[in-house]
Amino acid sequence: MSDADREHVVGLLEQAIGHGVLGLDEFTTRTDTALAARTRGELNIVLADLPGLRHRDAPTPSGHDPGRWENTAPPGGRPGEEQDYLQLTAHGSTLKRSGRWVAPSRILVRNKYGETHLDFTEAHVAGHVVSVDLRCEWGSVTLIIPEHAAIDTNNITEVKWGAINDKTHPNQASGMPRYVVSGRVRGGSLTIRHPRRGIFAT
Repeated sequence: MSDADREHVVGLLEQAIGHGVLGLDEFTTRTDTALAARTRGELNIVLADLPGLRHRDAPTPSGHDPGRWENTAPPGGRPGEEQDYLQLTAHGSTLKRSGRWVAPSRILVRNKYGETHLDFTEAHVAGHVVSVDLRCEWGSVTLIIPEHAAIDTNNITEVKWGAINDKTHPNQASGMPRYVVSGRVRGGSLTIRHPRRGIFAT
């Protein structure tokens, strides 16, 4: 068993807490157990009671044995159930979405040692509420939302060695779509703003 196995399981636990399956205290306990695990059996314990999560080394009815951990269900869903969900991952590089792109109702962002830039100005938004779960370390995050949209940052659990800079209109609390931001940002600031106007707009 490698460190990659342990890190992969921690990533699955982060998905679980981001979608309300685990509480913060339980997440911390299970993460400590996963990082200290010496066998796959010990790793299996932290995922055994979570819906849709299993180790691919576990025997299956067909006897198939791929040998990796996997998420068998989308966050908040059941195995085989389609979910409006997107996971964006980067390491040591800039993670960017802008222009015309599809923004589903749930977005998980995992970026370490890189900047994150999500521009929803021209995005096709699937619903009235977009949940953005941030798991970003040592890099700043910028979210750009339309003038008519609203932002909710009350579910952010941690901003460390940085700050939240909300430059949007305070009177747009009832605007649509509504972007609900959760998770954590460490080693960088979170900036939320509307698109710039004029010749130098970006």
